[in-house]
Amino acid sequence: MENSELLFEVEAGVATFTLNRPEKRNAFTDEMVRQWVIWLEDCKTRDDVQAIVFTGAETTFSAGGDTSRFKDKAEQTPLEVKAAMTANTQSLARKVAEIDKPLIAAVNGTAVGGGMDLALMCDVRLATASARFAETYAKMGLIPGVGGAWYLPRIIGKAAALDLFWTARWVDAEEALRLGLVNHVYPDDEFRDQVRAYAEQIAAAAPLSVRFIKRLVNQAEDADLHAHLDALSSHIALVRTSHDHKEAVAALKEKRKPVFKGK
Repeated sequence: MENSELLFEVEAGVATFTLNRPEKRNAFTDEMVRQWVIWLEDCKTRDDVQAIVFTGAETTFSAGGDTSRFKDKAEQTPLEVKAAMTANTQSLARKVAEIDKPLIAAVNGTAVGGGMDLALMCDVRLATASARFAETYAKMGLIPGVGGAWYLPRIIGKAAALDLFWTARWVDAEEALRLGLVNHVYPDDEFRDQVRAYAEQIAAAAPLSVRFIKRLVNQAEDADLHAHLDALSSHIALVRTSHDHKEAVAALKEKRKPVFKGK
């Protein structure tokens, strides 16, 4: 499925969204965001989607919002700006937060501003050796509008996040790995294959386990230990009686690969 500027495909349990505006450094528009939200909503309940990948066409991940439209947006009233952000760009961040399936950012090149924030929304980030990151809002007289100031400190810590925001400096893949901004770095010529193998490995795991683990990790950020353990006991009561757990035990005894159904 596609709308030419945003591509969407599902294969081997993995849904891939590709920003397809390489001539604009894969900057995204409000129209693309609206379609993105629709397809993500579809992914929430599709049995053939167990992992989701965000990436960019050719050798750029995303430059964020389309700067060619900044002039028109600068003429909006404050209320119009707020309404537009809520209805468009921020709707993507809200929809991503609803997804309990694994989200993987395949950063195949430059990720800047809103493009970097897009990567931050994901659960894990994989990068090419040539990838570069920058939060350039301070140079543009702007602030992170897609949740970057919420995500980045949680990923690399407050002081490191403020350093990147205030200096707007570029971070290469090696430093991004050291900061914990990305999980893995792969050679450029192996990147697509490595991302596919990584995503398919997750998609092949027990779906209920994967999704409940994500929920528990996310909830743990704002919960004390007692609340976390209470939620854990509820979740484990479900997974222990699931088809997936029974199938895993049977496959272990029979020395074969399990066939999970997410039930």
